[in-house]
Amino acid sequence: MLYLVHMDVHIPDTVPAEQAAEIKAREKAYSQELQRAGVWAHLWRVVGEYANYSVFDVESNDQLHEVLSNLPLFPYMTMTVTPLAQHPSAVVVAP
Repeated sequence: MLYLVHMDVHIPDTVPAEQAAEIKAREKAYSQELQRAGVWAHLWRVVGEYANYSVFDVESNDQLHEVLSNLPLFPYMTMTVTPLAQHPSAVVVAP
């Protein structure tokens, strides 16, 4: 199942810089692990914002929830999740 996820990050100013840097490093490592596994299929930065659009390829809603809730930045994110379906006019068929 494919999902489009918009992630908007808001780390409060009250989080010490060292702690924020450590959280971001863990986030990067985890996201790259998921990308290598094919779970995080696409990752796109939103220009001018601390946000991204990503496509996840998971087996279920529950797996997506587990993946997202394990993100180190999860407590500081607002997310919008959109389930995706193959478009009948698409030339390229999604996996």
